[in-house]
Amino acid sequence: MADTKLRAHLAYLLSEAERVVNRGLAESLAAERVTVEQARILRALTDGHGHSMSDLAEAVLMPHPTVTKAVDRLVDSALVYRRQDVTDRRRVAVYLSDLGRDLVARLDRRATEHQAAIEAAYGAERTEHLMRELEDLGRSLEG
Repeated sequence: MADTKLRAHLAYLLSEAERVVNRGLAESLAAERVTVEQARILRALTDGHGHSMSDLAEAVLMPHPTVTKAVDRLVDSALVYRRQDVTDRRRVAVYLSDLGRDLVARLDRRATEHQAAIEAAYGAERTEHLMRELEDLGRSLEG
């Protein structure tokens, strides 16, 4: 492809890096038959409090309809369940099942292995520095 100057933009480079990093993570999670998005949802539910679809969508950085479809699949697999909120009967919360909790432990091991592979390729200090810088960038642009 002709030089289009796409790589001159931070947004493009971030998307490119995300694609490469997520591809590796997806390959690691595939053995558990879970997508990166589903793994994020499961991880977000580990606090045991139950979360609305809106809360989940915001936490896992996904559009609401996409989260709903992913949660539907997780419900079908008995990894999560929905329950009406006891204090607000209009609100439905999603909770992690025992089966889901067992899966999260395995997913965490795979994610840790993936992180170690990134650190081996890029350097542990550089990876940690990049993570801090990305957090700072997000906070700076939101604030």
